[in-house]
Amino acid sequence: MFDKLESVEARFYEIENKLGDPALADNPNEFRRLSKEHSSLQDIVKEYQKYKQVKKDILSNKELLGEGDPDFTAMAKEELKALEPELEVITKKLQVLLLPQDPMDEKNILLEIRAGAGGDEAALFAAELYRLYQKFAERQGWKVEMLSVSQAEKGGYKEIIAMVEGAKVYSRLKYEAGVHRVQRVPETETQGRVHTSTVTVAVLPEAEEVDIVINPADLRTEVFRSGGAGGQSVNTTDSAVRITHIPTGVVVSCQDERSQLKNKAKAMKILSTRILEAEQARVSKEHSDTRREMVGTGDRSERIRTYNFPQGRLTDHRIGFTLYQLPDVMEGHVDQLLDALQTHYQAEALKKHGIAGQPSP
Repeated sequence: MFDKLESVEARFYEIENKLGDPALADNPNEFRRLSKEHSSLQDIVKEYQKYKQVKKDILSNKELLGEGDPDFTAMAKEELKALEPELEVITKKLQVLLLPQDPMDEKNILLEIRAGAGGDEAALFAAELYRLYQKFAERQGWKVEMLSVSQAEKGGYKEIIAMVEGAKVYSRLKYEAGVHRVQRVPETETQGRVHTSTVTVAVLPEAEEVDIVINPADLRTEVFRSGGAGGQSVNTTDSAVRITHIPTGVVVSCQDERSQLKNKAKAMKILSTRILEAEQARVSKEHSDTRREMVGTGDRSERIRTYNFPQGRLTDHRIGFTLYQLPDVMEGHVDQLLDALQTHYQAEALKKHGIAGQPSP
């Protein structure tokens, strides 16, 4: 671990010197590449320098213990009480920082929420779950843009797709993918029985132009008149757009905007992200094979999490984590849950990569 930290620090300063070279101004692509790498190493180097300083302070205080002066000894012991736990905390941070980074962690996401088993109640909960993520995103300073929505007859959503943009969105929300189960008494239930419904959530890293190139010749674009509930909400022009990617068979429709151009732009954004996901699944077994693997079939027995309203309880079944603060959770206060998930998967990754122990010069 120590050798790796030394190597990272050396590379950090090597890049810093290159970024200071005036000749780099003639190569903007290389400048961007080096700047990104420099930024990715910054946190590790900063924490490692802190580690070395605390380690140095510990050694200095241990030397004072051997000098025999009662005042110096008492002071050194007091210092060590604070420094040794601090060194342990920094070491754990370094272990996590040294884990291989998911290249998608920095990306924006396409958030797809669909009603699963449970009919009207599932659609209503899909809308509530979308609102939960909206609230959470607001506090993070992220931007949420609705791209496509299919409303249910009695309220809620059959399906809703949104783009979430901000700092490390995928890193924070990637563990939300899966089947979310809700248990509660529906408003239409006359006998007070608890019903169980499901909603599926897919979290896909946004495709960018540098990630994937789509040949326009591989696309079939159709326009049609968008539907609606009637009255003024029905579009009287052919503004809705359906795009088919012929090689993969991926089909995307968008009809939320009155402008055909805006609908086409939104549809292309969704299409690009879905094609990127399929390509990543093809070349990497570690990545989610397909959206079906991510969210299952939506059956009640397939769940990553349960929202039990009668008990005010949320349980994440993957890590055995339970919170009795469901009203707060539904207002977007999911930091504690997301922290627990991140800590769990970081610990699993540390075991997998064999990163353990304390580095020592």
